[in-house]
Amino acid sequence: METIINIVGGVALLLWGIRMVRTGITRSFGADLRRALAASARNRMTGLAAGFGVTTILQSSTATALIVSSFAGQGMIAGIAALAIMLGADVGSTMIVQALSLDLDWLSPVLVAVGVFVFLSTENSRRRAVARALIGLGLMLLSLRLIAMGALPFRESEAMAVLVGPLTNEPLLAVVFAAAITWASHSSVAVVLLIMSLAGMQVLNTQLAMTMVLGANLGGALAAVGLTAKAVPAMRRVPLGNLLMRLVGVFAALPFVPFVQPYLTMLGDTPERLLANFHTGFNLALVVLFLPLLALVDRAVRLVLRDRPAEDDPGSPRYLDEGALDTPSVALTGATREALRMGDAVKSMLSSAQDVLRTNDAGLRKTVEAQDDVVDRLHEAIKLYLTRLTEEELDKQESRRSIEILSFTTNLEHVGDIIDKNLMELAAKKIKGHISFSAEGQRELEAFHDRILQNLDLALHVFVSGDEEAARKLLHEKTAIRDLERRYVENHFRRMGERRPDTLDSSSLHLDVLRDLKRVNSHLTSVAYPILERLGVLTESRLIEDAERERIGAVSPPLGAQPKRGDG
Repeated sequence: METIINIVGGVALLLWGIRMVRTGITRSFGADLRRALAASARNRMTGLAAGFGVTTILQSSTATALIVSSFAGQGMIAGIAALAIMLGADVGSTMIVQALSLDLDWLSPVLVAVGVFVFLSTENSRRRAVARALIGLGLMLLSLRLIAMGALPFRESEAMAVLVGPLTNEPLLAVVFAAAITWASHSSVAVVLLIMSLAGMQVLNTQLAMTMVLGANLGGALAAVGLTAKAVPAMRRVPLGNLLMRLVGVFAALPFVPFVQPYLTMLGDTPERLLANFHTGFNLALVVLFLPLLALVDRAVRLVLRDRPAEDDPGSPRYLDEGALDTPSVALTGATREALRMGDAVKSMLSSAQDVLRTNDAGLRKTVEAQDDVVDRLHEAIKLYLTRLTEEELDKQESRRSIEILSFTTNLEHVGDIIDKNLMELAAKKIKGHISFSAEGQRELEAFHDRILQNLDLALHVFVSGDEEAARKLLHEKTAIRDLERRYVENHFRRMGERRPDTLDSSSLHLDVLRDLKRVNSHLTSVAYPILERLGVLTESRLIEDAERERIGAVSPPLGAQPKRGDG
């Protein structure tokens, strides 16, 4: 039992080390790597080179597959170029295996020590991410040593011989077994390194280990297929094409495993070197075999995954790239773009609400209510996406931006609810009761509405730019809207005092519309607070404004009048 625990612990440390390397690299150079992949779509050779280079640095063909799939889904990369990138990525993922097949045990404490020293001695996010990658490499080397030490008792174990026996006699079963482990761990690198360690301790014979390496290659392609299973066909074709090429390659190579082993010993006399060379050689063979046939592979996956009829679903997110979750800066940019889409939907609702109140258009009222479902769906998608992003460790700036996006989209969702559940309810009463506002009251409501629409545009600008002057202006608009509402309420009560019939009939609706529009404005202006607070001017600004208003005093409505209170 102790032996099993030691091996399981070593494997867990290996997976964690690989994850640290991947996250460290993506946070340091993720945006640059994505740009390199996007720029490589000119032809097969540039795609092959880019896939090799990016994955050699990133050390995750699955991560590369998700990025390329995202690009393919957006129409940024053609199918043939995307498949060429994946061929290069598969070769690139073997480079770390080549490096770790050497005797580098001495390097583990050096990498960990340097990584920890750099991580603790700087606040620079890129340097800390590079330090994280160095620590991960050190942990990977340490884990291999722990696995090797833990596997020693298995060399003479009868139980291990009973377990390995069926795999030795049934190569196909060994392929499936290794593929399943790789799919479960989402890391072909980890499984190949584990196989190498067990072979080095003579727990696995070399031929069985080579067969299991083929299975690990197959399982590595399965992970990306599973992660894109619910995506659009254009995104799913890249992982599926990669799986198809590996599947053909595995079944083609399986009968030749016993024959290539003697030749591989010429390149390295240890099991670790032999398996590393076999792993790289298999992926190079896939490049030679399939690079001229990529058009055929692309045609095959298009037959399996046909394009769906175009559906313009406004509630479906467009910029929440699943493949960008490992690169927080890119993911936050996508979430910001999606929040702007949500803002545009809210603006359309607010603009249409004015038309409904002016024209009593019942059909348009239902359209506005339907738009609130779009806003709710976009808000839910953004919220879930950012929740997944925050499962990763974010630096202070990224964490702050994530909170700002969540806060802003939540306020937009509240605005949508006010329009749907309050303003449209008031519109329904107005339509049902055949109520009309007075001409003067209608002009005031429209002017109030237009002012808040302008503030919505300003809020969107502040959200994107973080501009201090615009944020100050938006915060001042909160006071201005409050004063304007008070003035319009006073005008309304004056008209009531004049006993105007249309004012008396519409009084309750008129005041409620003003109140709800002011609530909308309060939610919009909230985007200015975190920006001004970060700049250290929020508290001072608010205190000065509040003190000034208390000194001047607020103008009260005429005696006996009780206007409804709004928040903000």
